[in-house]
Amino acid sequence: MDNTPTRRDLLCLAGTLAAAAQGQAAAPRGPQLGILIATTYTTGPLEARLDEAKACGFACVQMSMACAGLPEMPDQIPAGLPARIRDAAASRGIAIASLTGTFNMCHPDPAERQAGLRRLRLMAEACPAMGVSKIHICTGTRDRASMWRRHPDNASPQAWRDMSACVREAAEIARQANVVLALEPEVNNIVDSARKARRLLDETGSPHLKVTMDPANIFHSGELPRMKQMLDEAFELLGADIVLAHAKDLDHDGDAGHKAAGEGLLDYDRYLRLLLAHRFQGALLLHGLTPAQAPGSLAFVRGKLARLQSPSATS
Repeated sequence: MDNTPTRRDLLCLAGTLAAAAQGQAAAPRGPQLGILIATTYTTGPLEARLDEAKACGFACVQMSMACAGLPEMPDQIPAGLPARIRDAAASRGIAIASLTGTFNMCHPDPAERQAGLRRLRLMAEACPAMGVSKIHICTGTRDRASMWRRHPDNASPQAWRDMSACVREAAEIARQANVVLALEPEVNNIVDSARKARRLLDETGSPHLKVTMDPANIFHSGELPRMKQMLDEAFELLGADIVLAHAKDLDHDGDAGHKAAGEGLLDYDRYLRLLLAHRFQGALLLHGLTPAQAPGSLAFVRGKLARLQSPSATS
């Protein structure tokens, strides 16, 4: 029997391959699911923590220098360590979506702010060797002991001036190192809302300053009943500038959320729908959870995304 394909066979095959390619191109691509490894896998060397993230099914991580045995904001980074971090992640097929670079950017002591900027520069300059293009930051508070504790002086004009000047310097450091700073609004920080984040972005005017969205961190006391409007407003103001997103949960307003995704009150259908509507394809990083909670929270977020991206999903 002559098995030579006919012209019709070849045309049918070409049509099938074209349809498959078109289907692949049209397939929805959404966030890449990852985790903050330093706050979830809190013990062991870097490689062991990455192994845990890989075993759980995460595609990417937010790295912290603490995972490599250094302070989170170190004064020195040993030669060879950035390459070790890059290679350890790459050999496991894990992307390093971002690096933790938080320090108190409105600390009342200028020397503290300058120390934070020096450490930020050191980390930004190490990012290319680590294969990292984004550094996660928060603006901090006037509290001298903890940048996560609200302070009444946060609302003062001087606090804003000090913070915004520090952010401008940080954005220039990022420009020189060719990285992006991803600023997270946090209810206890001086930038405690989407509106203030928008103001800071506009005042800074740097393409090297973007946004980390964590909706569990934006609800002041009494605002939780307005969740739908608050989420919609946050994305209206910041959606085009979101380069990282966090996934955790909250059970009350007036403070940052500290619960694992799916174990609180956050409207995840709306949050994820808004991310997809703004064509967010970056890292969606789980945190605020224990290793035992990680598989369940990952399955929760992955399941929500799958349903929202299915052809039968409605807006």
